[in-house]
Amino acid sequence: MSPSGNAKGGEIVIALAGQPNAGKSTVFNLLTGLSQRVGNWSGKTVERKEGMLDHGGRRVRVVDLPGTYALGAHSEEERISRDFILRERPDVIIMIADASALERSLYLLTELLLLPVPVVLGLNMMDVAAAEGVEIEPPVLAAALRLSVVPIVARRAEGVEDLVDAALAAARAPEDFAPVRPEIAEPHREVLERLRQLLGDEVPEPYQPEWVAVKLLEGDTEIAARTKSWLAPSEWEEVDALLRQHEDAVLDVASGRYQWITRMLRAGVKRPRLGQVSLTDRLDRVAVHPFWGMAVLLGVFAFMFGLTFAIGSPLQEWLDLRVILPLRDGLRLALTGAPAWLSGLFADGVLGGAGLVLTFLPILVVFFAALALLEETGYLARAAYVTDRFMHVLGLHGRSFLPLFLGFGCNVPAVMGSRVISSKSGRLLTILLAPLVPCSARFAVLAFLVPVFFSGYSLVVALALVMGNLVVLAVVGVVLSRTLFRGQQATFIMELPLYRAPDGRALGRFVWNNTWAFVRQAGGLILALSALVWALSYFPGGSLDHSWLAGFGHLLAPVGRWLGLDWRMLVALITSFIAKENAIATLGILYGAGAKGVGLTGVLAAHVTPASALSFLVATMLFIPCAATVGAIQKETHDWRWTLFGVALLLVIALGAATLVYQASHLLGLGLSHA
Repeated sequence: MSPSGNAKGGEIVIALAGQPNAGKSTVFNLLTGLSQRVGNWSGKTVERKEGMLDHGGRRVRVVDLPGTYALGAHSEEERISRDFILRERPDVIIMIADASALERSLYLLTELLLLPVPVVLGLNMMDVAAAEGVEIEPPVLAAALRLSVVPIVARRAEGVEDLVDAALAAARAPEDFAPVRPEIAEPHREVLERLRQLLGDEVPEPYQPEWVAVKLLEGDTEIAARTKSWLAPSEWEEVDALLRQHEDAVLDVASGRYQWITRMLRAGVKRPRLGQVSLTDRLDRVAVHPFWGMAVLLGVFAFMFGLTFAIGSPLQEWLDLRVILPLRDGLRLALTGAPAWLSGLFADGVLGGAGLVLTFLPILVVFFAALALLEETGYLARAAYVTDRFMHVLGLHGRSFLPLFLGFGCNVPAVMGSRVISSKSGRLLTILLAPLVPCSARFAVLAFLVPVFFSGYSLVVALALVMGNLVVLAVVGVVLSRTLFRGQQATFIMELPLYRAPDGRALGRFVWNNTWAFVRQAGGLILALSALVWALSYFPGGSLDHSWLAGFGHLLAPVGRWLGLDWRMLVALITSFIAKENAIATLGILYGAGAKGVGLTGVLAAHVTPASALSFLVATMLFIPCAATVGAIQKETHDWRWTLFGVALLLVIALGAATLVYQASHLLGLGLSHA
């Protein structure tokens, strides 16, 4: 009987399983295309993807399970995958394995075969395996496993149709599925049988006694807690005593699985001769070298950094000058007879916010293309490897380096880039730290204001401010990792996949999916916040100087005195929430300078002391992230509590650091006179 009861006539449910970097997501994208729905698993932060497929007149629902190495209870991804299979009972599981590293990939198969659902094995990256000298005979391997084995090259869409055909055939006849399943090693087979007898008929659906017994011997704490609730106290005491006597049974569980894997591979896989050096081995002599690996890494990221701004920044400026500004002028002209507030709301608030989203797209597209290229070629794992030791100081691991580094360009892709980090705690900590990396917008504010007050030593001041941000980032990372995230850092399992040529279609899908996700989710928040801030800056007096925003700035004047900032500079900080460059425009308006900052340097030099300017710059560098970054944080965390915590944390740090800098300058009598 089909597990879900749908294989005979209704909708068929296929679960896609596989380890990270095996190509599972590529297969999912090929099968479902534009029909994908992306959300979250109920009560979880892990992304849930599913989509529909019409294959041979049959309606098929494909569920992409989180990438995982096993089905224990060590991570959220593992629990989600096994709970879905046990409770939802898909009609068939397609497991995608990396053919070039089949021994590692088959460990997940040993666990899937213990579950009551048919499995079809898809051997992906057959081309990479062949290039590495690995010869696989799928029919021989299928005969040894007694299940369908289909060779595929997902990035070229080769073999995927055959894979679906095999899966549907398995779903139609689940009673015929009789694979060779792994067994526990000999020393503990009798213990496993005794444990199975003790469980009796007390194990409820959807669990099976045999599977529960194996998990108990593995030391699975979640299953142990459930078993305790199923059994009478006396029965549980007997089970618990048996488990305590055989705590080493977990070794025989793993040993039995690896013995099974060795037998299967011996049947259908021929490896390159001993001593043969592959292309991956030759490249990794440099790529993961302690010194040369770091040099290569810096060169790669310097190229990415330069490319992002060589392409993204001019396009961003062109969109702003040639598209957004004419549209805003045209909208004002179209609303000539409308009230001034209505014209301003739509032209400056709504269209201004939409324009902000649009101008971010070039940088995002370049970033996601570079990220996809590094992931597709296999270099991203090497970058994580060579930076892992340094990142551990911050309570992170190597994969956090890439998003933090790219924060120098823009904090939005830095936050969104955190999705390459597998552990929840590491991903969250990286997201909280990313806004402390000085982005290009902050650099623009520095480039404009530092020479106004520190013309003789502007470079020194600018570098000190940038280094100050990085020092704060390191300190905050250490503090958070030893307080809020203490003991939550997951072990970093470093996987170095084989190098492979990138696929253009896979790159395009990655860029499109991630860019569209930003527009759809973070973009709406930016638009709403832009309109809100504009309204606060216009009403009730019809100008910024007589607005609620200005009134709020006056209320903060006592705080501003501690920072050495008047209400106008405080309002400039507040408006930088939409975009950091807004601080310059706001200062120009409030200090009576001309359009686009004309004459602003002279006005500021006459009204603001260097000590106050330094305080303002420190606050700007550390201030709460812009609206786009806040939107990205909320999208990636799916939790407003963490988003608001990150905003509040940066607000406290910025105001505290600015106060410290100003008061120290005041006590030392440094830079208090006007420039």
